Amino acid sequence: MSKNKRGKALWRLPSRARGTCPICKSTRIKLLYLGKGADGGKLDVCKKCEGKQAG
Repeated sequence: MSKNKRGKALWRLPSRARGTCPICKSTRIKLLYLGKGADGGKLDVCKKCEGKQAG
């Protein structure tokens, strides 16, 4: 059976949770994970950069 509700919550997020990752600079990528900024603050990052620290 098909799953018609998969990804439905992304449509409610600003720009559908897409943007430029502040760590790897990938564009038009989903920013759904938390990373650490240089000052210890939280950043929205892509899946590849989850757990990395900006610097």
